[in-house]
Amino acid sequence: MSIRYWLMKSEPGCYSIDDLKRDKKTAWTGVRNYQARNFMRDDMKVGDMVLFYHSNSDPAGVAGVAKVCATAHEDETAWDHNDDHYDPKSTPANPIWVNVDIAFVEKLPQFVSLPEMKAEPELRGMMVLQKGSRLSIQPVTAPQFKWVLRMGGI
Repeated sequence: MSIRYWLMKSEPGCYSIDDLKRDKKTAWTGVRNYQARNFMRDDMKVGDMVLFYHSNSDPAGVAGVAKVCATAHEDETAWDHNDDHYDPKSTPANPIWVNVDIAFVEKLPQFVSLPEMKAEPELRGMMVLQKGSRLSIQPVTAPQFKWVLRMGGI
């Protein structure tokens, strides 16, 4: 089975690449979009590589690299009344939401901003560059992944 590549968005004020570096790994909880959930549940496998993307920042862009280290399992934050991502429709008996675990690989020597990515013809097809693309988890091709790493100094 071949490795797949992903872009996962996080607001750096909530959870940044530096937080992941400190924690070494984390559960990617709080996703409440069915398409993003389905990517985690159906497509993400241990060993898949991730571009860690800082969203809602100035500028937004890729800050580092992570790796999927555990396949999809129930997102327990959906059952926590005190969590921002609580969903009363999801229960332990009938879980709706899942998460994967990711592990820190490295922080890019150079942050790759969204404007820099938009200026690269080689990245033209990336979902994150499409107008109105807000999905928090997106597939990325191997060439796109490698190009972004090159832009980030790796």
